[in-house]
Amino acid sequence: QVQLVESGGGLVQAGGSLRLSCTASGSIFGMYSMGWYRQAPGKQRELVADITNGGITNYANSVAGRFTISRDNAKNTVYLQMNSLKPEDTAVYYCNTRHIVGPYWGQGTQVTVSS
Repeated sequence: QVQLVESGGGLVQAGGSLRLSCTASGSIFGMYSMGWYRQAPGKQRELVADITNGGITNYANSVAGRFTISRDNAKNTVYLQMNSLKPEDTAVYYCNTRHIVGPYWGQGTQVTVSS
């Protein structure tokens, strides 16, 4: 079992920035990537960005150049720096880890961007 605890969501004006954090605990040795997904009302959950244990990153086209994912392996923590936020970035953001026994999810944190 892996537990993921997220923090950092909130309300921000368009053009502003937020940083999300997610710390993993439990059976972390089976993890091979960490990432962020988001789900807006009435829409499917979608990948925002992920990063492998080796530091290889992957971004959705809609956030590339605005968001940056990073991780601190010593702290078992992944970060999502979100800049130039747009109203369409409004969603619940979920931390995710890909693990040898399957994916794990955080509880989600709300990000709201006002126009």
